[in-house]
Amino acid sequence: MSEPVRIRVAAGEAGYDVIVAPGALREVGVHLRAATAARKVAIVSDTTVDSLFGLDVASRLVTAGFDVHPMAFAPGEESKNWAVAGELLEGFAQVGLDRESLVLALGGGVVGDIAGFAAATYLRGIQLAQVPTTLLAQVDSSVGGKTGVDLRAGKNLAGAFKQPVVVITDPDVVGSLPAAEWASGMAEMAKSAVVEGVEFTEWLERNGALLAARDPRVVTEAVRRSVAFKAAVVSGDEKEAGDRECLNYGHTLGHALERVAGYGATPHGVAVAEGMRFAARLAVQVAGAKREFVARQDRLLDMLALPALAKSLPTTELLGAMHADKKARRGAVRFVLATEPGVWSCQAVADAIIVEHLEAWRRSKSVGQ
Repeated sequence: MSEPVRIRVAAGEAGYDVIVAPGALREVGVHLRAATAARKVAIVSDTTVDSLFGLDVASRLVTAGFDVHPMAFAPGEESKNWAVAGELLEGFAQVGLDRESLVLALGGGVVGDIAGFAAATYLRGIQLAQVPTTLLAQVDSSVGGKTGVDLRAGKNLAGAFKQPVVVITDPDVVGSLPAAEWASGMAEMAKSAVVEGVEFTEWLERNGALLAARDPRVVTEAVRRSVAFKAAVVSGDEKEAGDRECLNYGHTLGHALERVAGYGATPHGVAVAEGMRFAARLAVQVAGAKREFVARQDRLLDMLALPALAKSLPTTELLGAMHADKKARRGAVRFVLATEPGVWSCQAVADAIIVEHLEAWRRSKSVGQ
């Protein structure tokens, strides 16, 4: 195993390290012992990830001296609900977790969100560690402390900030992900690059083809860059009171697409990429972006194998979903709008302008059909 890269996140009570290293999963017990004095651990996963990694991770933790209690639920966004959260909390109580125990989230974004939410609420908060196994979770959702469950009214409308004591990231485990899971991580990576600035964007433009081909060296570097960017943002704005809003780039329309289409029908990465394309075009009218930026971002997303969504959805339903989003303020829909790499603002946009662009978006999907 190569020497681990440690990226410090200055958030939470004492801050924490994100460890990025190929083969890190084989050292999960060593890394966890260095990060916490807890010895009783609930490993929370979904059944798919549990079948792939659960037994090995549990064995390595037992070898490292931990008292291990695995728990797994059905995979997919539909499991991110009150019922599953309640089952986890009851499970924690049944195995006797106490205030000195720890929850280890082993999986993708759904696992990290709901395991983190359960850790934040059990006994008013016990320790959490993140071991992300999808590209999306490695480059984005495992860092920053956001946890939550979905409500019928929208995604992530209930939640808590719960910073982990450590994030253990092994890029080796994501190479064989299904295409939809891979796309979700690629979209979040593209979002980070565009918001971060010219250097990351140009690196991604130079290496996008290798990244799309899942070159292990490039994947590891892309994960490192994405984590370093998010760590810097979170360290400066833990509770999303200011600059952390930039991380929502592409997500206003993206979350609406997911909700209206039905969670799981449109992969998260495809929805976010579509949201980025939409936001760039909106920014031409609202924020002064140039058409050259729109074209540049389109080329980047195309290179990363994130094609434009083939079909549209009803304008009224999408607008309603945007208004229900947690980022809305005082009845106004808010968009993160980039005008060039590293230059962005968060703006309330009038419904009439949103509808105008949604109708143009719908017309673009009907061409050639």
